[in-house]
Amino acid sequence: MTSASTARRDAPPAERSQIRTIVASSVVGTTVEWFDFFAYSTAAALILNSLFFPDYDPLVGTILAFGGIAVGYFGRPLGSIVFGHFGDRIGRKRMLVISLVLMGVATFLIGLLPTYAAIGVAAPILLMVLRFVQGFALGGEWGGAVLLVVEHAEPRRRAFLGSFPQVGLALGLTLSTLVFLPLVALPGDAFQAWGWRVPFLISAVLVLVGLFIRLKISETPEFEKMRDAGKAARVPLWETLKTHPGQVVFAALSFAVIGAVFYMLFTFSLTYGTQFVGHTQPEMLTIATICSLLALVGLPLAGWLADRFGVAKVFASGTILSVLLAFPAFWLIDTGSLAAAYVAYIATTIGFCATYGTLGVLYAQAFDVRIRYTGMSLALGIGTIVGSAFVPIIYLELLDVFGGSWAIALYMVVAGIVTLVSVTLLHRLSRRAAARAAAPAPEGSSR
Repeated sequence: MTSASTARRDAPPAERSQIRTIVASSVVGTTVEWFDFFAYSTAAALILNSLFFPDYDPLVGTILAFGGIAVGYFGRPLGSIVFGHFGDRIGRKRMLVISLVLMGVATFLIGLLPTYAAIGVAAPILLMVLRFVQGFALGGEWGGAVLLVVEHAEPRRRAFLGSFPQVGLALGLTLSTLVFLPLVALPGDAFQAWGWRVPFLISAVLVLVGLFIRLKISETPEFEKMRDAGKAARVPLWETLKTHPGQVVFAALSFAVIGAVFYMLFTFSLTYGTQFVGHTQPEMLTIATICSLLALVGLPLAGWLADRFGVAKVFASGTILSVLLAFPAFWLIDTGSLAAAYVAYIATTIGFCATYGTLGVLYAQAFDVRIRYTGMSLALGIGTIVGSAFVPIIYLELLDVFGGSWAIALYMVVAGIVTLVSVTLLHRLSRRAAARAAAPAPEGSSR
């Protein structure tokens, strides 16, 4: 038995146990980081405008609070460059430990921040600084977490196992909304006084759990083989931009529909459902929780399907579904019926799972192992700025200018079309690169 897949199927229990630990490490680590990230997003939709931007009317205050989401996303490209550089030079594991600690410290400090009433303008400034640190850490987390699994996995299960780091998003979101549910129901002004701080402070426990598991894992075989052969890139960022510019651009643009649909489903939905449709905060948090629980199943299912039918096909199918559902979903939501809202959000979650569940492997296939950490992280960092950073603000502005949800639905359709074109071009580039890599080297050449 000489093939990698046969060796993996016949792997001894110790190796199978190691793979399970690696998958668990990626899931727990990304769960912690997304919990921290979403704790801010949820708080921004519910309370931060009045605590840190009280001198503005409620709509402007909410826009400024959502601006913290944009600040976090601006930290991601820088984080992707720094973590990607060292991840491609010295290893994936070390960078993942550092990113987890950074995220945990920044989130804990947000929970301790004095508000505007206590220290004035310094409060929102410090909040934005900590949000930037969160984004910087997240820029190094995702690519490394995906590679940790994908570069250990056998080819026939790569998409399925590679979907589990994405599950961390659903778990982090679920935990975040579940923590906020009882807090928003606190009597009197308890939530505004201290309840909003709880999710940020308890994240320290999650960080310790994540570190305990992450320190037990091994480096990926593909990276070790490349490093031992002396083929590590000297300047991964430069080599990525020189050899894979098209992959970076098209991978980044492929993220557009994910950002548009995600905020329609989760963070922005809290504001839209409560301030514009008339549902209560617990009702909208419950819908978000149900959708994130559905994603716990839908994301791995998307990976399982991608192993059988192809990553690009499943990703494109999810994009098309998201486009087709954009207008009907808002028609249902705008009826004011809670049952109709459930149908709209749950149906839209299916398309989201098909795209986000396969994103990691889609990106991993697009870049050579020498610059894969940098390429994936940079593409996602740019993609989230273009496709996510300003989406909540854009949605609020569209509502303010056009006075109807049709403008948001149209934005989602346009994002889906951009994604569909981009993923098609990315898939073609990836196939050409794979064909060149598999072709025999010309006689007398050293590849």
